[in-house]
Parts: sequence; C-alpha cells; structure tokens
Amino acid sequence: MPGPAAGSRARVYAEVNSLRSREYWDYESHVPSWGNQDDYQLVRKLGRGKYSEVFEAINITNNERVVVKILKPVKKKKIKREVKILENLRGGTNIIKLIDTVKDPVVGQLYQILTDFDIRFYMYELLKALDYCHSKGIMHRDVKPHNVMIDHQQKKLRLIDWGLAEFYHPAQEYNVRVASRYFKGPELLVDYQMYDYSLDMWSLGCMLASMIFRKEPFFHGQDNYDQVRLYLTPFQKWKG
Repeated sequence: MPGPAAGSRARVYAEVNSLRSREYWDYESHVPSWGNQDDYQLVRKLGRGKYSEVFEAINITNNERVVVKILKPVKKKKIKREVKILENLRGGTNIIKLIDTVKDPVVGQLYQILTDFDIRFYMYELLKALDYCHSKGIMHRDVKPHNVMIDHQQKKLRLIDWGLAEFYHPAQEYNVRVASRYFKGPELLVDYQMYDYSLDMWSLGCMLASMIFRKEPFFHGQDNYDQVRLYLTPFQKWKG
C-alpha cells in the first residue's frame, strides 16, 4: 500500500482500502480454497477473451447450471487477484457470484434490440454494480458489452470478468494497459497512471452512447492515437 503522496485522488470511496485490514486487499498473500474440478461438466462454449475461455457447465453434484471461466496460462498473481476481488464482492448488487475455484480449472451480448426503457433500466443496473464494487475499493477496469450479461426474460444484469480488476489506493500508479481500446478512458490513452474509479464511468458512458445512437462501438479508433483524436473531434464531424 503506498504511503502519503501528492497526486490524483478519487472524489468518492478514496479511503475504502486504507480503512480496511491488509487482508482485504493484499491478494498476493491470499490462499484460495480449491474445489473439485470433476464436479463440473462442460456443456457448450459461450465465448473467449485474451486470458480465458468461458463455458456453460453443470455442477453434477446438484444439477445446477453454472458458468465456468477457464484461464489460459497467466501469472499466479493475476489469478489470486481476480479470486480475491470476486470473494470480496460476493453477494454484491448485480455482481457475478463466485461459486467455486478449481485448479486446471460469460460472455454476454448487450446490444440486442433495446427499447428506451431497456437502456435506462440496464444502465441503472450496471451503475449499481459499479457503485457496489467502487464502494468496496475496487476498480473493474474492463467495462464493455462483452463483460455484461443480460437475461432479458428475468430482467437481470451481471457484470462479469474481473480479471483486470484492481484495488484502488489514492495517488498510486497503475498499469495503463487495461480495458479495451474503444472503451478506454483518456487517462489510459495518454499513459496517465494515477487514475481512479472514473475509468469505469467513462467506459459505461461509451456503452450508453453506443446504445442510444445505435453505433457500435461509438468511438471506433484504429489505434490509441486515433482513439484520442476521436475523443477530441466534435460529434457533428464524424457521426455519419
């Protein structure tokens, strides 16, 4: 945990982690409790990402349908961080629930046909998820449509894939190689490392604009420099 220093500071929830015991955010010292891999039978593949593949599965011990995220070879530190964050967020508003972790061992489509009411409703649900994780001192850092699962029939939303999430400490420098290009906050594009929860809010704003204007993605830069250019370009010049 960094000591006192001048620099950027979140306007909300800035002291969440400093007010908690080290055990809460020190994921490197965390020892996950491993379940039995044989309890799960894969049914079908749902999607894939840079670091993982996601499957629908059945827990054969109770016939419960679950989502299994199978990690590709990554550093142990990254795995422990995601597990610790999901454990801390367990039971949170609209947060995907971590049921089990197994050794050796969801991707949702947000942009279906959404009504004006749907957009308002699901954005509110996503805001509740982000406010909850921020209140726990955690930045998601990869908010995008593929990490939002929606069950339209039951009107349920879940924010998933916490592999890039991180604990927030004021004035700490963070890796800027997070989030997907079209949803990156300006801080990431100019290599400003002392960012905070507002990073997630920018990404949410990009998603909201995409849904309202039916333009996916809303900011479609060819690279990081082009992405910055689009952020600085008046809307009327490129909306077509």
